[in-house]
Formats: sequence, C-alpha cells, structure tokens
Amino acid sequence: MSLGGTSGPRVCARICKLAGRRQRMLLRLLVSVAVAFCFLFSSLVSKDEDASPGVETMLVFSDHVRSFVNPVWTSSGRPVDRKRTGPRPCPVCYLPVEQALALRPAKPSLSPVLQSLNYVLEEILIPKESKSGSLFGGFPSLEERDKSYDIKDSMTVHCGFVRGKVPGLNTGFDIDEADHSEMQLCQSTVVASAIFGNYDVMQQPENISKFSKDTVCFFMFLEEETEAAIKNTTIGHTKKIGLWRVVVVRNLPFTDARRNGKVPKLLLHRLFPNARYSIWIDGKLKLVRDPYQVLERFLWRKNVSFAISRHYRRFDVFEEAEANKAGGKYDNTSIDYQIEFYKREGLTHYSSAKLPITSDVPEGCVIIREHIPITNLFTCLWFNEVDRFTSRDQLSFSTVRDKIRWRVNWTADMFLDCERRDFVVQSYHRELLEQRQSALRRWPPQRSPIARFQPRKMLPDNAAREPWKASATKKLSRKRARDKKSSSRRTH
Repeated sequence: MSLGGTSGPRVCARICKLAGRRQRMLLRLLVSVAVAFCFLFSSLVSKDEDASPGVETMLVFSDHVRSFVNPVWTSSGRPVDRKRTGPRPCPVCYLPVEQALALRPAKPSLSPVLQSLNYVLEEILIPKESKSGSLFGGFPSLEERDKSYDIKDSMTVHCGFVRGKVPGLNTGFDIDEADHSEMQLCQSTVVASAIFGNYDVMQQPENISKFSKDTVCFFMFLEEETEAAIKNTTIGHTKKIGLWRVVVVRNLPFTDARRNGKVPKLLLHRLFPNARYSIWIDGKLKLVRDPYQVLERFLWRKNVSFAISRHYRRFDVFEEAEANKAGGKYDNTSIDYQIEFYKREGLTHYSSAKLPITSDVPEGCVIIREHIPITNLFTCLWFNEVDRFTSRDQLSFSTVRDKIRWRVNWTADMFLDCERRDFVVQSYHRELLEQRQSALRRWPPQRSPIARFQPRKMLPDNAAREPWKASATKKLSRKRARDKKSSSRRTH
C-alpha cells in the first residue's frame, strides 16, 4: 500500500518475477500476517479510545494484548494469563547507598491521631463466638473488632501473642532466648523472611553494601521440619547461613504453614520492638538491592510510612476471590463467606471513583514499612482479619486499609509490581524445583551422534582451475531437463 500509484504494481510484478515460488509464498504469508496484526491493533486502539483514560484503560489494553498472545477466558469474560508470567521488571532509579543514607529522616514520621498503641494480654481465653479467630489471636469478638477501628490517641487492640507479655516467649510462635535477645538488639532496619513446611529454598541477598551488612539485621524464620531439611548446611555457633540469622520457631500457633508465615510477615513490630524500619520478603524471593536503597526509593522519597506493590493484573477484590477459588488456594466456602461478610460492610467493586487509590489487591510478597503507631495498628488489624477469615491476605487488605483511611489521614502506598520485581527475584517453590530435578534424573542422557566420515570424492583435475567447467560435466537427463523447462514456463 505504501508503494502507491502506478509504480506499485510494476515493483510487485518485478519482485514476483525475480523471486522463486517458495519465496513468493513466504512473502504472501508475511503480508497476510502483517495485515491481520494491523487490523487487530487498530481495532483495539479504537475500542480503548472510547473508554475513560486512566488505570482501567491501561489494564484493559494489556489484557487484550495478553489474550491475543495466550487466550484463556474466565466465566466473567476477562482473559487470564495461563502461564501467569506477569510483567517484567521495569527500570527503577536508585540512589547510591551513601546518598540514600544521607536522606534518611532524622525523626520518625508523624502518626496521625494514634500516638500510643498497646496490646491485649490474657492468659485464660474462651471463644466468645464462632469464627472469632484462634487462641494465638485472642478470639476477638465482632464488637471488639469494630472498636479497634475507632482510632484514638491511645488504643489497646488484639495483635497476636496474647498469652504472654514478651512475644515469642511462651506465647505460641516460641523462639529461643538467645535468638530473642539478638532480635531485641536490632534497632535500625530488619530484613525478614520465613520458610515453613519446607516449602521454599533459602535465597541469599545479593548486592548488599558493607555498611548494610554491618547495620541491617537479616532474620530467617524456620520451623523444625524446614530445619531438618537443611541439616546438611553448616549453621555454626553464630546460627547464620550466609547473611541470614536463622531462628527456629517452636510451638507454632497454626497447622497451616501459610498462616504461620503471616505471624512474622504482619507482626514484625512485635518481634522486633526496637527496629525503626522493616522489609519483609517471602521465602521464595531473593533480595538483589541494598535495603537502604529500597527504603529511600519507596518510603523516604515519597514521604510515606507503608509501601506495598499492587497486583500486576487484578485490582478488584471480587476478581481476586474468584481467582483464588479457581486456583484452589483455599476452601471456596470460606472465601465466599469472607467476601459476603465484607459486602455487608460496604465492600464494592473497584472503579475509577476510588482514585487516587489505584488498586484494592496487593501483591503481598513484599512489605516495606516504618514502625510507627499507625502502621503497627494497620498490620495488627490486618493480621486479625487473616486470623478470623481465610489466610489469603489479599482479600482483607483493602477492607482494613479503607476502614482506617476513612477515619484518619493515612493510607498504604501501592507501587507498580514491575518495580517490585526489580529489587526482588522470584524463584520456584521447593516442590517444583525437586520435580524438575527428578525429571532430569529420570530422563536418559542422549548420546551424542557419532559422525560417520565417508571418503572424500576426488574432483576432476580441472575443477580447481575452472569450476564452471567441472559443474558442466554432469549433464541433466532429457526427462529432467524437460520437467525443468515446463516448470519454468508455469512459473512465468
């Protein structure tokens, strides 16, 4: 089409004349594919131009592209990425560690309204109602749950560890006194992770500055099953594996390994009461940026106290619930009960009316936070929802966030998931890695093909001097020459 005018047909005819039959067929196929792609792209752009600009438009367009490459559809009519590849890491601007440290705030951030947060302690606990959580969480009633959102200057709320004054010592989720003393000494920044149920392979942080190695606390929580699986690794008297200080937890409060992982994930401020900042990463992730660079980029530069990445595709809690049910992440009846409960409290589908809130669904594998009263309250109440309902913390995140946001001037900052993928690298779960390794062991090694050398045919003496004459010595048969002549006529 770009040739245009009268010269276009002449050029096309010349190309067809010079090209062979296979080349012409390949050219036609390429042209057909290009035309089809242009038509599809123009239709998508025209469809998206009718939509309102913003987050939804970009997500819809990305869904169209993914469905074109890998089309799978849900019952709601939205495409699902079968391979669940997600977005690739996007460029993130970090400052050098020295400059990041120079920008560290001299004072803690202000906590709106709430200035003092205390925690419920009860040695004798009796469930007050059905579905009120666990013994570790203290069985908070619905009335106590509602009061915990009545934010005041001083508050006392349920926040796990209710059976003792010192979290981790005879409270459930128990740790050794030596480990506990070491955790009390952490006063600046803690990077924490956990592996329960031998579910993941321990990942060592990379690109960590010497200053961070000396000042940042790296703690990895394990239980006895996972500890037994790494017996071949030398821990030593320092209880360290690489940068990680390994803490073995006993008397776990839950039978579900995923729910046990929510204790350090959401209650780090209780385990490290003197730490000012914390970075939580799931056990399947590897930290590949310096902690101070991460804090500067996602907290200090934005002047926020809590940061978490939003889900790369889903931004509606109802869709997240359906995805969890389809993936068998939790019992479907429990998920439905939780969503219906939230609907009665006013949960609605995400829309542009909620802006500047960009999503209701986090990718909760990384949490970056400053330990101040309002963020501590948020994670306490988030843990209480996980304790009362399902362990899928993505379903309860927006409910807790919005209940606090409606009462005080505070919210959790949500950054792009591709930015999260820049500073942590995701690995496969242990089960999948072992399956792949066993498959490789079962697969018989392929023998390299044995090259069979044939004696080299000698060319005529005149081949080296006059190669065109040597090729002419082999004459075509009359029948083959006749076929070639007829085919050339058909081509023209």
